Amino acid sequence: DNRPPISWPQEGRIDLQDLKIKYRPNTPLVLKGITCTFPAGNRIGVVGRTGSGKSTLISSLFRLVDPVGGRILIDNLDICSIGLKDLRTKLSIIPQEPTLFRGTVRNNLDPLGLHSDDEIWEALEKCQLKRSISSTAALLDTVVSDDGDNWSVGQRQLFCLGRVLLRRNKILVLDEATASIDSATDAILQGVIRQQFTSCTVITIAHRVPTVTDSDRVMVLSYGKLLEYDTPVKLLEDKQSAFAKLVAEYWANCKRNST
Repeated sequence: DNRPPISWPQEGRIDLQDLKIKYRPNTPLVLKGITCTFPAGNRIGVVGRTGSGKSTLISSLFRLVDPVGGRILIDNLDICSIGLKDLRTKLSIIPQEPTLFRGTVRNNLDPLGLHSDDEIWEALEKCQLKRSISSTAALLDTVVSDDGDNWSVGQRQLFCLGRVLLRRNKILVLDEATASIDSATDAILQGVIRQQFTSCTVITIAHRVPTVTDSDRVMVLSYGKLLEYDTPVKLLEDKQSAFAKLVAEYWANCKRNST
């Protein structure tokens, strides 16, 4: 069993090397040879139309699907050379559909029982859930029903954020909720990620394109190919860039929908 060092990854650098992905043997490639580097500690925005390969990229990072060609390195270690558990425990994700399970607030935030109550309260305070939970009689033993149905979608996303804060992994993936969370929750989420994850590599799959205009780098995917990869400032300066067009299109749609 080829186990990574306990301290891995220390930096959080991700290298995609000619990454090719397909879901079944006789089907076309979904990612068609992607090569780029996410520098350690950078905030990377990933954009592209539906079907461009954004979700597949994340699936390959967590090894829900393995490459048919090329590889992914995290801090120079090929992720296919280690066990799934060793990989996935070192990656954090805030998914579009946040998952809570039947139990208590405590064991939803700290499923493995690794943290003290003080640490859990600190995480709740950072993700702005402390007030609502400290007003309940059972506090950290407050019941969470199946799928977290007794909490709003926004609160569930903040629970996931609390879980991620406790884990303190070097790599965080934020799969932006398309429409399920309100703008206030979204603002909390973005603010906490900005403040608390400064030394982490944060990858945001953006469905609202302007979310990533303050990223360090933006990756534009189209039909499984890497179309553009640069700073948002550079890409926005070129009005003909795919990224500039996606941003303009987003605002035009917002305007159309509000009139």
